[in-house]
Amino acid sequence: MRRRYCLKMVTLKEIARECNVSATTVSNILNGKPKVSEETRLKVLDVVKRRGYQPNYIAQGLRNQKTKMIGIIAEDISQFSTPGMIESIMSCCEENGYRTIVQNLRLYARWQESWFNNEEAYRSVLEPALQELRSIKVDGLIYVAGHARIIHPFKEELRMAAVMAYAYTDSPRVPSVVIEDEKGGYDMVKYLLSMGHKQIGIIGGRPDNIHTKKRLLGAQKALFEAGVPYNPDWVRYGAWNRESGYEQAGAIVDAGVSAIFCMSDLMAGGVYDYLEEQGLKAGEDISVAGFDNQDVAEYFRPALTTMRLPLSEIGRKSAEMLLECIDGETETEEVSENRPVEIAIPCSLVVRSSVKKKL
Repeated sequence: MRRRYCLKMVTLKEIARECNVSATTVSNILNGKPKVSEETRLKVLDVVKRRGYQPNYIAQGLRNQKTKMIGIIAEDISQFSTPGMIESIMSCCEENGYRTIVQNLRLYARWQESWFNNEEAYRSVLEPALQELRSIKVDGLIYVAGHARIIHPFKEELRMAAVMAYAYTDSPRVPSVVIEDEKGGYDMVKYLLSMGHKQIGIIGGRPDNIHTKKRLLGAQKALFEAGVPYNPDWVRYGAWNRESGYEQAGAIVDAGVSAIFCMSDLMAGGVYDYLEEQGLKAGEDISVAGFDNQDVAEYFRPALTTMRLPLSEIGRKSAEMLLECIDGETETEEVSENRPVEIAIPCSLVVRSSVKKKL
């Protein structure tokens, strides 16, 4: 006959019984309350460690009306921008005594980008994740998007604090923490202008994408301030990947530009490929700049000048805002009237060797 074994969770009462103290005393020690002798404290902590006791956060939440747990809903952790945000969210929560639970919707892995306009498919994955987080009574939610757009993940009946990271919402109940895309485009083109370039080509993402629109607006503003005419024929649109950078490079190079601003590092890689194929050299014959500061940018040859996304800063600010709301430091009325709160965090220029001074 085969025996089945399972691990039984050690309870707080069992710890108390072994230490010959009350359950309240054990609870006070675990919560750092200075109401016992040092000898008792050390004895209890030793037994806790030896027995592998873990607090039951859900039971605690039922008693205290607060679980000290935060739910993180990620559209897809395979997106390059997501891990940095989640790490800083978790770090901030941990510093403030909160635990985190991550729900990975895997939207891009499931459907690539075909889910963008498929509300039924989106909800079929999102709603079970929300239900699970509600069932364990998390104190608040942070939704981590894969790219910037206006989305509506939370219905009005959601009765908990929530923050949107890396995207926008039109709900006045949910603040958003996003990239300051317009200033990023402005700063990059201003840098190219400072390096003597006036014939600047641009390869953006999809024309209806918020990142594309805002970065292009910033680029136009920099050109206007410098008195350099904006030429729409020097602007092309791609799909954020290396292939589309390659596909769009030819028309811009043939137009006679001296520099190309790509709105993603991967598209810049495609421009590098095209230039090499034509016997031209990035950073010498034509300057190239990117956006994102992905790991690969440093290893391009020449190393790519780009804009660093403030991913850690977005994650931390999102967590700080959520915790302030949960702990009552931010009145809900502040975000429940007028218009949604948006916090835009600036990117930073990373100068490498792919942009040459034009004399």
